[in-house]
Amino acid sequence: MAEIDISDLMRLSVAERIRLAEDLWDSVAREAEADPDLLPLTAEERDELDRRLADYEAHPETSVPWEEVKARLLERG
Repeated sequence: MAEIDISDLMRLSVAERIRLAEDLWDSVAREAEADPDLLPLTAEERDELDRRLADYEAHPETSVPWEEVKARLLERG
């Protein structure tokens, strides 16, 4: 595996770094979905996810779509 210098990554634009972070996260998510034991959740993490899901299900009108959140972040960059 090639070594990556973080200073090279920091020279990317904000939009490029966001895209890189998304791509990395997507790759982790794909692998974790294929093998859930790769990233086991603690009881506290599982409880928090359950709490957040229940809150969303009880009040879906308070959520913000990912596309809107992403657009706001990109506007800041």
